[in-house]
Parts: sequence; C-alpha cells; structure tokens
Amino acid sequence: MARIIPVLMLMGSNLFMTYAWYGHLKDFRQKSIFLVILISWGVAFLEYCLQVPANRLGSAHYSLPQLKVMQEIITMLVFAGFAVIYMKQPLNRNFVYASICLMAAAYFIFRDFKSPA
Repeated sequence: MARIIPVLMLMGSNLFMTYAWYGHLKDFRQKSIFLVILISWGVAFLEYCLQVPANRLGSAHYSLPQLKVMQEIITMLVFAGFAVIYMKQPLNRNFVYASICLMAAAYFIFRDFKSPA
C-alpha cells in the first residue's frame, strides 16, 4: 500500500496541473489573462500540495528516475482523459505512438527495480 499512495497522489496532482495549464482554454477564454494566471496559480498550489508529498513519500520506494518516468506516464494518462472527456478533443495516432514510447521508458527504468531504501 505504501507504494500505491504516492502514485494516487501523483494522479491527483496531475488532475490539478492539467486543469491549471489547459482548463482556462475552455472555462476562462473571455477573462483577462492576469485573472486567468491568478486562478491557474491557485489551482497549481493544490497540485503542489499533492505532488511534493507524493514525491517525498515515493522516494522511499522508487528512485528519482523512476519517479520522473512514472510522473510522465501519469501525465499522459490524465491528459488523455482530460482532452477527450473535458475538452472534447480527439486523440490521434501520434498520441498513441508517444504513449508507446513512454511504455518503453517505463520498461527500461523499472526493469532492474530495486527500492532505494
């Protein structure tokens, strides 16, 4: 369970991050850029409230490169859902190819998995 909690926290942080980066394109298009920046900063604060402790907890079970690759895979998964469900954008073949590359990265970074602790 201790290995799963950081992953779940990273997934939650990515939801906030993705919204902070791209949600304004749908929800705040007509608002001033200054207001949108402040709103995005507020959302990003929530992201960091999950991401920083997730990495701290995760570092007891995963190496730094493993945490980074895991973060990128989670980012792609969350972004895919966000793009399709929230932004109503289709995913194309190139997104699939990029995802395959991330799966290869996960394979290589985890193939000799050893807990750093």
